[in-house]
Amino acid sequence: MDVKMEASWKEALKPVFSKPFFLQVVTHLKTERATGATIYPPGQLIFNAFDQTPFDQVKVVILGQDPYHGPGQAHGLSFSVPDGVPPPPSLGNIFKELQKDVGIPIPKTGNLTPWAKQGVLLLNAALTVRANEPASHAKIGWMEFTDQVIRTLSEQKKGIVFLLWGRFAGDKQVLIDETKHYVLKAAHPSPFSADKGFFGCKHFSRTNDILVKQGLDPINWSLDSTNAAS
Repeated sequence: MDVKMEASWKEALKPVFSKPFFLQVVTHLKTERATGATIYPPGQLIFNAFDQTPFDQVKVVILGQDPYHGPGQAHGLSFSVPDGVPPPPSLGNIFKELQKDVGIPIPKTGNLTPWAKQGVLLLNAALTVRANEPASHAKIGWMEFTDQVIRTLSEQKKGIVFLLWGRFAGDKQVLIDETKHYVLKAAHPSPFSADKGFFGCKHFSRTNDILVKQGLDPINWSLDSTNAAS
């Protein structure tokens, strides 16, 4: 089937689009929309993570679980919110760790698109959700799709840094060939668990150390427009 997605990803994932689980996702979303359900993110942003970070540019993967389920929050990038939307608690804790780790001031925006454009794939395990119903699309086939995304990255690329935060993300470690890639694990940045191993994990500086050792450009984690190009 014809999927609207960035060209390099579309080619890499070509075998996946005909799988029963992907067709199940498409059918499910069409059925819900036909009944008037509100689904986040908007249709054109479902594959935003792929559009912002082409397959051949992926250097880092940050895995989230579920899109935000409130109005105006989800825009297809894990943990990220559009400009003008207050950062949710987990993202606020990410910014606190970022400040402590690499000294970047707390950003004024929660929009992580600048990270995505530098090669950070901000991937949620489920790419859609019904309004006000967290995890409502967790079992419609998205998990199988995004597991295949991780496998494809693991098999076809090398040297990617996978940041797995929390038990759910940590379980995806089995999909990654650690003879070719790097896995950094920590507690989830949620207020319920951030003090159990997320704070102090130094994943941002550690990621850049790994990239630099491979001869790759480090990620500029700043989201301030005055610093983002520096």
